[in-house]
Amino acid sequence: MTRRRGKTPLFEQGCIPAPGGLLDWRDARHVDAGRTLPCVLCGSRTPMRSHYGEPVHKACADSWITGNAAEARLGRFASDIQPETRDKADDHA
Repeated sequence: MTRRRGKTPLFEQGCIPAPGGLLDWRDARHVDAGRTLPCVLCGSRTPMRSHYGEPVHKACADSWITGNAAEARLGRFASDIQPETRDKADDHA
């Protein structure tokens, strides 16, 4: 199953990790606790979902990015947006 051209993510994506890097999927919207579906990459059942709603294990998506570096840049799988952290060194209160 491939993502249809022009389909928008269900929630905002962050960066695409470099090949060999790991996705950061901390957002609870990646889990559909009520339903498991076959992973689009390995076929085993998973409650995990990509930003586009594809059922996929995070480990499978990490491996896919490593093996498909050029296609990965199109954004099929990406990390979550990380909130900006305040640097304590800049806190002069």
